[in-house]
This record gives sequence, C-alpha cells and structure tokens, in this order.
Amino acid sequence: MERNYSTPLWQAVLSFVISFLFLASILGCESESDRRQIVLEDVISEQELEQSKVSEKSDIFYFGFDLRSSPQEDAQQYLPLLKYLEKVTGLHLQLRFTPKDNSIITDLGTGIIHFAAIGAGSYLLAHEQYGVISLVRGLNHEGKAEYQSCLVTSPQSTIAKVDELKGKFIAFGSRSSTQGYLIPRITLAEEGIDLQDFVGYTFTGSHRNCAEEVISGRADACGMQDTMAKDLFRDGLVKILYTSKYYPSSGIAVNKDVPQKIRGKIQKALLDFQPTGRDAANLYNWDKTEMPKGFIEAKDSDYDELRYWAKKIRYLPSRDQ
Repeated sequence: MERNYSTPLWQAVLSFVISFLFLASILGCESESDRRQIVLEDVISEQELEQSKVSEKSDIFYFGFDLRSSPQEDAQQYLPLLKYLEKVTGLHLQLRFTPKDNSIITDLGTGIIHFAAIGAGSYLLAHEQYGVISLVRGLNHEGKAEYQSCLVTSPQSTIAKVDELKGKFIAFGSRSSTQGYLIPRITLAEEGIDLQDFVGYTFTGSHRNCAEEVISGRADACGMQDTMAKDLFRDGLVKILYTSKYYPSSGIAVNKDVPQKIRGKIQKALLDFQPTGRDAANLYNWDKTEMPKGFIEAKDSDYDELRYWAKKIRYLPSRDQ
C-alpha cells in the first residue's frame, strides 16, 4: 500500500514563500545577466511552450535536472555549470525547474527542456519513450562513471538484514530515481522482495526527503544516494543497512531533436570541464554532486545491465510482456 501525505494549504503556501525568498536571496548577489538563468514559473502559456520547443533557430536552450537535495541547493550547483557552458559554447542556456506534479522525462522528451542532468533510470525511461540521447556520464570521487545506492534505517533500528524489511514500511525518492528507487528495487528483488511484501511504501520526491522519513521515524527504511547516505551515517543520523553494486552514474542527456551541431558543442564542453582544476573556483559544492570529477562520453550500451533489471522488475516495459 502506497502512502500519500497531505499538507494543509497554509503550510504549502508558507513553504513556497520561504523557498521563493531563499531563491531571491541567492539571486540578489548575482548580476542581472545571472538572474535570467532561473525560470520560476510553474505554469507557462501555450505560446511560451511552443517558443521553447527545439528549433534550429532557438536562441535559448533550457536545462533541467532531477531533484537531489532541494531546489535551492541544486540550482546553486548547476548555475555555475551553465555559465561555464555559455562561455565555452557561445550558446544561451537557462535553468528551468520541472513543477512538482510534472515529469522531467516528459519535459525533456517533448522539448520543453533541451538538456537535463538525470539519473540512469530517468535516462532509460526517457530513451524508451522519446528517444532521448545520453551525452555524458558523471565521474565520481574515484574518477569512475558509476555509483551505488544505499538502503538505510534508523541508528536505533533492530533491522540487520535486507530480508528483514518484509512487512515494514519503506520510503523511496521519486518514481524515476535510479539511486532512490530503481537500484533499491533491484537490491530488494535479489533478496526475493517485491513491493507487495511491505506493509506500505511512499515516494518522497528527493533523497533528502527520503532520509527524513527514516530520521523522523515515519519509515523503517529508505533507498537513497550513496554519497548522501554516507554523510548522514557519519553524522549519526542513519544506519547503512546495505550498499548496492555499482551501476552507470548520472549524466547529462539531450532531446533527440536538438541539432547535432548544438549537441556536439555541449558534449565537447562537458568533456573539457575541469571541476577539480581550471574551473573549480567558480563552482558551488560541486564535490557534493554525482559528477564531482567531471564527465566521460556516454553510450546507450553502457546501460544494458541496468536496462535488463529495469525490465525484470517492470520499471521499463518488456517487449515480451
């Protein structure tokens, strides 16, 4: 049984206002040209939608992202990358948020956004549905284009093994998240556990929200990003129950209709990006992202094993079904 949480209207409004003011305070320190990078509108008109579609004559290319921490934190991390890409390519890029009830997969696939930093699971879905292309994969702290996922519990929990999660309540990130849902589902499947074996489960929207479900005691366990899990473990906030094997890391993908010339410019700039060297000074907490040491070129075949599992657990539709 999936659990849904409702929030009183006044709390939702207050949360939005606080988030807006926080973003305003961030942008207040930037120049006018920097401020144009963030588009806050959750709703755009039909005319604006058509203007944002991919075109050979596009003046602006929109960049989206899977939510990892909070919109404020993620925006601060990605804006310097967009500035770098603008400087190197001469293209105009803007950060665009995907509204809570929308899907970045749909936004990227239909051309509302042109580029996106997304996990491998999101890429698999976007490639399957829309033919989205993976440009680059992120390099972790060891210089490898792979990452893991962790199942975490409360430090006080008596749960010691994955199979003891049967009959418990578990939290995930978003439905399309690789580290927050797909890899945890694979880990559980390897132990013979499916969703119906839990008393309930919920999708929280981000790794941080997922961890908070465990920390607050609302969930018995959570599947989440390995780097954040390890940080929380060092702070004594969670216990790591299980760490998965390695799978292809997050990267940057592109709508299939973006012209090859534009794709090539962006890909080359990303491959030349030096976050621990030449370009480090202008970045914000880049070491906390899933690509702290830059990027390598991606190929669709990199995702073959993950695609196999995604079909096995019905994350992706199987041709045989």
